[in-house]
Amino acid sequence: MQTAPNTLKGKTLFITGASRGIGLAIAKRAAADGANIVIVAKTTETNPKLPGTIYSAAAEIEAAGGRALPLAVDIRDEAAVLEAVAKAVETFGGIDILVNNASAISLTNTEATPMKRFDLMHGVNARGTYLCTMACLPELKKSAEAGRNPQVLTMSPPLTMQTHWFQPHTAYTMAKYGMSMCTLGHAGEFKRHGISVNSLWPRTAVATAAMQMIPGMDVALCRTPQIMADAAYFVLTDTSGATGNFYIDDAVLAAHGVTDFDRYAVTPGNRNFLPDLFLD
Repeated sequence: MQTAPNTLKGKTLFITGASRGIGLAIAKRAAADGANIVIVAKTTETNPKLPGTIYSAAAEIEAAGGRALPLAVDIRDEAAVLEAVAKAVETFGGIDILVNNASAISLTNTEATPMKRFDLMHGVNARGTYLCTMACLPELKKSAEAGRNPQVLTMSPPLTMQTHWFQPHTAYTMAKYGMSMCTLGHAGEFKRHGISVNSLWPRTAVATAAMQMIPGMDVALCRTPQIMADAAYFVLTDTSGATGNFYIDDAVLAAHGVTDFDRYAVTPGNRNFLPDLFLD
């Protein structure tokens, strides 16, 4: 990976699930450069179990130095996504980067995963990623024509097709791998347009509100979302044209000379992190 001018100044990022967690962390890191952030998420009212709304995220992004456009969107709704893209173009003049971050999770076996939950995960994860990519594609092509280094970055794991990653939660693994298959396919499909398509995944569990709702999850043994934000920044400022990669957060940072990972620990001094799924 080659790092060229390390700035996202003036770029417009369309980020799904940007009201909290990893999506918001990526947004704020880009905002520090003076980027424009389109916040694409559902939460408009405060929920004590899931803190953060599109409006509180907008305030944090603007405080960090960026411009924000908060849009209440269910990415399963094609018309709503297309309208969001149109509003982004109307407000900021185009879209340079799509971050497919929104995801639904249920680490349940087949008997404990009703079809409503199955449909939610596939609708948000696989279908939502595909839909947002399709909707943003015309603007990403224009960004390429203007020499603005357009990218799609999806928060999804390497495609490790092993039984032990499916057996405990087949429905979730299928839905998450659907996001990764979008990366694999779109990287090849969009290469001729000059659009880079990659995935990014954490080595360890990351302390997000969604993770805290999983029974038995000890967030004290996690890293903070900032590690994904910093890794995403290096990927998104890379101008080498690298595409079709499944990057791991700490490997990206190490490749750019980052050696201090202690700052990302939820519990200062902890070295015993929970490993994330899908990494052998």
